[in-house]
Amino acid sequence: MWERFIEEKVEEIRGTVGDGKAIIALSGGVDSSVAAVLAHKAIGDKLHAVFVNTGFMRKGEPEFVVRTFRDEFGLNLHYVDAGERFFSELKGVTDPEEKRKIIGRVFIEVFEEVAREIDAQFLIQGTIAPDWIESKGKIKSHHNVGGLPERLNLKLIEPLRDLYKDEVRELGKELGLPEKIYNRMPFPGPGLAVRVLGEVTPEKVAIVREANAIVEEEIEKAGLKPWQAFAVLLGVKTVGVQGDIRAYKETIAVRVVESLDGMTANAMNVPFEVLQRIAFRITSEIPEVGRVLYDITNKPPATIEFE
Repeated sequence: MWERFIEEKVEEIRGTVGDGKAIIALSGGVDSSVAAVLAHKAIGDKLHAVFVNTGFMRKGEPEFVVRTFRDEFGLNLHYVDAGERFFSELKGVTDPEEKRKIIGRVFIEVFEEVAREIDAQFLIQGTIAPDWIESKGKIKSHHNVGGLPERLNLKLIEPLRDLYKDEVRELGKELGLPEKIYNRMPFPGPGLAVRVLGEVTPEKVAIVREANAIVEEEIEKAGLKPWQAFAVLLGVKTVGVQGDIRAYKETIAVRVVESLDGMTANAMNVPFEVLQRIAFRITSEIPEVGRVLYDITNKPPATIEFE
C-alpha cells in the first residue's frame, strides 16, 4: 500500500512544483517530518525546510531537529530564531483561540519572509485529517489551518491530508525515518504556548518546558507507551508549605492519554508510584511549582490539550 502511495505523492509533488521551489515548516514532530522527507524524495534541494524556533519548543528540540534533518538526512534546512517576536505578539493575550490564531499568523509571516528570500512559490504542510476535521467542525483552530491568511502568497500542498496519525507513523517507517521520529508523541503546532493557560511569558514557558521534560522522561522510564504525555501550567497559585512557612506556588497538571488517532482518547491508568515520582521531581526540581495534579478526563468531553 505505502509503496504506491509514496510513488503517487512523489509524482504529484514533483509535477506541482516543477522547476519552482517549495518550503516546508519543519517542527520535528511526526507530521512535518514525514511530509518533509516525502517532499525531499520528490524534489531534493528544491525543497527548503524551514525550522522556526518559536520559543515554545520542548527541551532540546531545536538542537535535535537541526542534528537529525540537516546532519543525518541532508535536508536543505533554514533555522530561524523568532522567539522574541512570538512572545511580544502574545503579550497580554489570554484567550486560547486568540493565542492559536496569533501564533498561526506570526508563523506564516515569518515563513513568507523566508519564502521571499529564497523565492519559493509553494508551501508544503504536514496537515493530517484530524486537523482539518476539527477546524471545520469549529472544535478548535489548528495552527497549520486556522492561521493561514485567506490571501496566502504561496500555493499550498498537503500530501498527508487524508491520513490519520497511525497511518502517518507507518508511512514514516516505510520512508526510512528513525523510530525516534515516527513514534514520537504528537506535539501541538503552537507548542508549549497552549500548555500555559492564560498569558504566555518566557518565564511560564520555561516552567512548563521543564515539567514537560520530567513527565516524558518518567513515562518513558516506566515503559509506558501513551498517545501523549505532557504537563500544563494552570496559572493557579495554591498555598503550600516550605520549611515552616506558607508559600504560594504554581500548579502543574499532568495529562497522559491513550488513543489511536487523536479523535477520541482515554486518560491512562498510570501506576500511582509513577505519578508520585513525577510529582516529587516537578516540585523538587522546579522551585516555582508547589502542587501537581493528574487529569483523569477522557476525550470527549475534554479535548486532549487544555487549550
